[in-house]
Amino acid sequence: MKEKNYRTIVMRPEDSVAVALEEIPAKTKLTVTLPDKKTKEIILKETILFGHKFAIKLVTAGSTILKYGEVIGKAIRDIEEGEHVHVHNLEGVRGRGDKVVGNK
Repeated sequence: MKEKNYRTIVMRPEDSVAVALEEIPAKTKLTVTLPDKKTKEIILKETILFGHKFAIKLVTAGSTILKYGEVIGKAIRDIEEGEHVHVHNLEGVRGRGDKVVGNK
């Protein structure tokens, strides 16, 4: 039986996440196509819903997370390859007035 080819997208070489273009079950071994046309095999640690992100490489705590070449937040803990990236392990940094130096 042929395995399903799940659709994902990675836009920029520096991206740390891919976006699922359909729901992908946990423990799926999938091949992600990177912007340079190389591929990378990743085993998902949990189900990834349509439009959600998963790490395509280790993201260490405190480091920025890039999607489409843009910073979307920072990791609040280490995020392993194949792990869902969402509010439970990412802190948004855009528009955070409380993070501006001199703000009370």
